[in-house]
Amino acid sequence: MFTGDGGINARRKQAKGGREGRLIRVKINRVVFPSVLAKPHIGRPKSLNLSGSSLSFNLETAMAFPYMEAVVGFMILMYIFETYLDLRQHTALKLPTLPKTLEGVISQEKFEKSRAYSIDKSRFHFVHEFVTIVMDSAILLFGVLPWFWKRSGDVLESIGLDAESEIYHTLAFLAGVMIWSQITDLPFSLYSTFVIEERHGFNKQTVWLFIRDMIKGMILAIIIGPPVVAAIILIVQKGGPYLAIYLWGFMFVLSIVMMTIYPVLIAPLFNKFTPLPDGELRTKIENLASSLKFPLKKLFVVDGSTRSSHSNAYMYGFFKNKRIVLYDTLIQQCKNEEEVVAVIAHELGHWKLNHTMYSFIAVQVLTLLQFGGYTLVKNSKDLFVSFGFDTQPVLIGLILFQHTIIPIQHLVSFGLNLVSRAFEFQADAFAKKLGYSKPLRDGLVKLQEENLSAMNTDPWYSAYHYSHPPLVERLAAIDKADKKAD
Repeated sequence: MFTGDGGINARRKQAKGGREGRLIRVKINRVVFPSVLAKPHIGRPKSLNLSGSSLSFNLETAMAFPYMEAVVGFMILMYIFETYLDLRQHTALKLPTLPKTLEGVISQEKFEKSRAYSIDKSRFHFVHEFVTIVMDSAILLFGVLPWFWKRSGDVLESIGLDAESEIYHTLAFLAGVMIWSQITDLPFSLYSTFVIEERHGFNKQTVWLFIRDMIKGMILAIIIGPPVVAAIILIVQKGGPYLAIYLWGFMFVLSIVMMTIYPVLIAPLFNKFTPLPDGELRTKIENLASSLKFPLKKLFVVDGSTRSSHSNAYMYGFFKNKRIVLYDTLIQQCKNEEEVVAVIAHELGHWKLNHTMYSFIAVQVLTLLQFGGYTLVKNSKDLFVSFGFDTQPVLIGLILFQHTIIPIQHLVSFGLNLVSRAFEFQADAFAKKLGYSKPLRDGLVKLQEENLSAMNTDPWYSAYHYSHPPLVERLAAIDKADKKAD
């Protein structure tokens, strides 16, 4: 099966911010639909007639569940809660001393640089999240989404296309949302890349490369998006009682196809992949893979340094055709080849212990359950009316359903983070059993230093946000295992 752990250095869920209430955010194998909903007009009497002592009103409308109000309320509650966690983390980042575990391990110079970088990112995050919640709430309360849906139909009619075609209408709507998202996200992306990352020595991109990557991403969305959206609409319209299974089956096949073509056709559009040159490092990695019966077919180096000096490593592939990718920055930063091999041993631990398989199965089960829930509400007129829609388009139904289950999504995300952290400890222990305890420890420290990752972390913040344990906890686990061995 597919293997593709996010990499040993993928620390947190929200590197550049990203609450579940974002307008639109598309990734390779996951879509978070728009969260701009409509102004409420459910929960009030539709008609109120006074005649003597009689009072009549539309009871059904008055008692309809206030979906929109509930979504907005939960968004604001989550913003308050997560801002509280952000404040706790910001306080931890400002601590002037290293944790005791890292004293004598991390140099004072690296600590000061890490502290400055983390505080800069934290301040930026506060601004980004405040603007986001204000923008999303305004869009919700002023009914921008239903207005935008109607305007997209008007645009189709003005250019001579059939606005009654739900597929055309939906694609016009998504095109507008994509443009809006690019416009609103661009200032934050530019500041993050060319101010914060540049200030701390990470950014290697030129403005032209940044723009070129953005254009490539939009072109890919234009090529891949329409057939996927059209297929989903047709499945919902024709699915019948087995709709949830059909939708899940389609998304399952799509995820397999994307995981197959992404490293071969899409990733090379953004980065250059070259075979790792012959030498001791290649020999050691191949010997390690062979000893674990890992079917390594190709070993690549990717030119991550053309965009950033952050480092990483990952693997991917199906069945007997697996590949390992090293960032050139990882090789440059880890002068001791044993540290790089230890990083790979950690990644191979995820494969050997079936972590990626378990994660993939969990995602498939959650996807099926989510589509099952959608089938229960897709024809709910109250749901659509609550958000200001007088029609029931398929895409809008998916969007609205996504936002009615935001509380469940937060709980699931927290649970998956707990499992992910447990997997990281297990992969570290696996690498240690292979004899890489010291180089793994040194490699983790080197990656922490070179990436200027946060040295001090608030326990509540890390428990809620981090998919990987903080360095202090990982080193403590490795040292504890060593003491038991002694």
